[in-house]
Amino acid sequence: MSGSGELGRALRGWRDRMPPAAVGMPAGGGRRAAGLRREEVAQLAGLSVDYLIRLEQGRATSPSAQVLAALARALRLTAAEREHLYLLAGRPAPGPGQVPAHVPPGVRRLLGQLDGAPLSVYDAAWNLVLWNRWWAALIGDPSEHRGREGNVAWRQFTGPRSRISHTPEQKARFEAALFADLRVAAVRYPADAALRSLIRDLRESGTGFAELWDTGAVGVHETHTKTVRHPEAGTFTFDCDLLTAPGSDLRIVAHTAAPGSDAAGRLRLLDVIGTRVMTGNGDRE
Repeated sequence: MSGSGELGRALRGWRDRMPPAAVGMPAGGGRRAAGLRREEVAQLAGLSVDYLIRLEQGRATSPSAQVLAALARALRLTAAEREHLYLLAGRPAPGPGQVPAHVPPGVRRLLGQLDGAPLSVYDAAWNLVLWNRWWAALIGDPSEHRGREGNVAWRQFTGPRSRISHTPEQKARFEAALFADLRVAAVRYPADAALRSLIRDLRESGTGFAELWDTGAVGVHETHTKTVRHPEAGTFTFDCDLLTAPGSDLRIVAHTAAPGSDAAGRLRLLDVIGTRVMTGNGDRE
């Protein structure tokens, strides 16, 4: 079988084994198989359904490294599977000089087992790589993001209005910490073309990024509060913490509220509302 045929067969197999509930998709709806539909994988990876069909059928033979990375994230491939995906596509697997996006099984379990806590996971360049259904219900459906729309820095400086608001002081502290993270990532992953391109385009965006970047502003992420204006749950304030996954550059952002507080009640309401109100209108941190 040709290499493109092997790639298509592997993609179909990985898609078929993925439980819809693992990525916040409904399990019913008259499914003929237990896994994800093509439309769902395409949505999660930010690809067109037609292109995914051509990949699976062996009619698209040269997917880019960006497409492969998006598919690996959407299908939740292990590190070995991810490397196999690149080899099937005739591309070298990302080396040590590129931002890794592999999410360890323990982190995946964490997102699924912490009921009622909106959680999201980002790589070293602040690209969104994983989230749970409570986070999607709180912030908006991230599966609709395309290209850089899933990058926190890009959305912070160029994106649309978000459900989450900061005070001027919070905004300044967060951006300083974000600059520090991007500087560290640029040094640690010098071969990552996407990261270099992101920083270059942010500098040329005319949004004030270049001026702030050139000041050398450096900060650290601290626990702070955020205010969210949700279309159905209302306006409330919750705590935001940044956790790191041991042995990786992954960042886990957790939104919590004190037991018995108004915010805790509204977070529980999100569990009832579920994904039916996911409007994809922002994840700006």
